[in-house]
Amino acid sequence: MSLKHSPLHEEHKNLSAKLVDFAGWEMPISYPTGTLEEHRQCRSGCVTFDVSHLGSVLVEGDEAFDELQYAFTNDLSRIQPGRAQYSHLLNDKGHVVDDVIIWWTGEQQFEIMPNASNTERVELALLQRGKKINVHNVTETRAVLALQGPSARNLLRGLSEEASIVERFHVSKTMLRGIPVTVAGTGYTGEDGVEISVPKEAAPTVWNLLLEYGSIPAGLGARDTLRLEAGLPLHGHELGEGITPNQANMKWVVAMDKGDFLGKESLLTEFDEGPDRILRGFISKSRRPLRHGQEILMNDEVIGHVTSGNFSPTLGKGIAMGFIHPNIEQGSAVLIRGTKSESEAEVTKLPFYRPE
Repeated sequence: MSLKHSPLHEEHKNLSAKLVDFAGWEMPISYPTGTLEEHRQCRSGCVTFDVSHLGSVLVEGDEAFDELQYAFTNDLSRIQPGRAQYSHLLNDKGHVVDDVIIWWTGEQQFEIMPNASNTERVELALLQRGKKINVHNVTETRAVLALQGPSARNLLRGLSEEASIVERFHVSKTMLRGIPVTVAGTGYTGEDGVEISVPKEAAPTVWNLLLEYGSIPAGLGARDTLRLEAGLPLHGHELGEGITPNQANMKWVVAMDKGDFLGKESLLTEFDEGPDRILRGFISKSRRPLRHGQEILMNDEVIGHVTSGNFSPTLGKGIAMGFIHPNIEQGSAVLIRGTKSESEAEVTKLPFYRPE
């Protein structure tokens, strides 16, 4: 099967990006600047990611609100049009099928952003009850650019004042140099910034404007190290089959009092008694990167496995996340062991990094 391409594919090639297969899309993992520099630039200035591989599902109709309330765990009645909300789609076992951002763009209009491999699952979940709603996969009609970093809004102000003032977890349809865009105060780096949905034919123009005004391009490699430092889960690692929101430290995403929703019944006991494992952070005493799949040991006993691990450019140490028993205290010493290396580490509270 041939790989899908972002509307910015030629721009990435022109910038000599290293392109890789990511969930069926050929996307940039890094540019000649390198992942470390792209990471540091996001923490100190701003970068632009192409995240067009993420899905976009447009949902409209008189019953759209009710169907989103049933399909997802969070409570949309807590917000209103012009806001965005993070939520989970569960299966009948209460395990996380996907985590999504819902942009409430009009009175009865919502745009849902699932992970790249789960767009069809989200569509099916919304249509299963046969209600009168319109569900359209619009992924290939647009590009999504994530402008992230402490100077992101100052840079954006030079292109569009209205776009630059969209607050965190708010969303607005506006114009950027005559181009209609949807701007949301969301991201996946732990920094301030926005995500911009742009019609695909205008994507290269907006991309090049952001670079011209001082952003640097960043690939999915830096996006991963940034989200790991921020303690943000990744589908297929900290979220997925066998993992509940409660185990992933995301009880707050589940509104048990809002009425019925997919997977609710299966969560009742765990929410009452507490989970038998919980997601924790691990910070190494050395610079050696920690890696997915490595064993986590305490007193020579395997207590879990690393779900995500890497080198933290900000902390200068190896960091990781993994599931362990809730009774294991913060600060406890552990050994993280792979096939060819082992690292002394300690259990720590997430996230590893918060912006000032």
